[in-house]
Amino acid sequence: MEALLLGTGLLLGAYVLVYYNLVKAPPCGGIGNLRGRTAVVTGANSGIGKMTALELARRGARVVLACRSRERGEAAAFDLRQESGNNEVIFMALDLANLASVRAFATAFLSSEPRLDILIHNAGISSCGRTREAFNLLLRVNHIGPFLLTHLLLPCLKACAPSRVVVVASAAHCRGRLDFKRLDRPVVGWRQELRAYADTKLANVLFARELANQLEGTGITCYAAHPGPVNSELFLRHVPGWLRPLLRPLAWLVLRAPRGGAQTPLYCALQEGIEPLSGRYFANCHVEEVPPAARDDRAAHRLWEASKRLAGLGPGEDAEPDEDSQSEDSGAPSSLSTTHPEEPTVSQPYPSPQSSPDLSKMTHRIQAKVEPETQLS
Repeated sequence: MEALLLGTGLLLGAYVLVYYNLVKAPPCGGIGNLRGRTAVVTGANSGIGKMTALELARRGARVVLACRSRERGEAAAFDLRQESGNNEVIFMALDLANLASVRAFATAFLSSEPRLDILIHNAGISSCGRTREAFNLLLRVNHIGPFLLTHLLLPCLKACAPSRVVVVASAAHCRGRLDFKRLDRPVVGWRQELRAYADTKLANVLFARELANQLEGTGITCYAAHPGPVNSELFLRHVPGWLRPLLRPLAWLVLRAPRGGAQTPLYCALQEGIEPLSGRYFANCHVEEVPPAARDDRAAHRLWEASKRLAGLGPGEDAEPDEDSQSEDSGAPSSLSTTHPEEPTVSQPYPSPQSSPDLSKMTHRIQAKVEPETQLS
């Protein structure tokens, strides 16, 4: 009996150590009042994205949930409005696997929203599932789609500078290795998927690094954020059904809740004083060093050029800073009190616009380039 009690005590002690050192996430601080500011969070209908959007809404931001499923996106927007008490949470359709959808989202956003202060790339996939495409679906959803969306929304980000871009990455980037000759080759089989997922997370880290270099001096800062080991839909989505009941209790014990996973992305989006660390990788709400492959500036620039080609960006759509939209202040987002127009996708009324940047200049630069439709199964 004594041995059993001793063993139980040791197990509990070990779990407490693991929980507080590896599982429990430090709480996010940062700016407390976001009224008058707008944030876009991709994949915000569940998991980390939904918790991130909830915290932004609680702080008073206007939050756009950019999701593929209209049904789930609108349901999440309703939940967040109820829980946060903030009626300015809306859904807009975005399918990152479809570049035409990315362009349509950007056009709709720039024509209806006067501000963009925070862009959080949270959406991602870990497997292709049953879908088979003629391209690398993991790369398209996890990197190319976010890359294109960032470029198309840059006019609004620059006009509202200081502003921030946060790319939700992963510690899996340490296992990534980009093969530029096979970058967009289709992925088949779970072994290739594991490798391709790590490659896309490396692409996320390199993208944040190169984006920070490209936008230096514009007032836009960029960060790669690792949410930690999180018990989210992404973890169990592609696990065989018979295995899920066995893994769920284990996941509950050793993985973070989505709210904990949202803390580092929120830190990167809201923490004041981290602007000099633009382009860096954050985990557990502090900056971390990355392996040599993730800080290779030549590889980052090469990925940038390859991504432009795969995203179908023309010469006139490059991310060159505009002198008339640069901001001298590269600090945290300023306290502005702009109100927002009515959003047609939500039934709740919103305040009418009082003052906003000139949108004609922004939307003129967005050309709707249509690609063949691709659907995720």
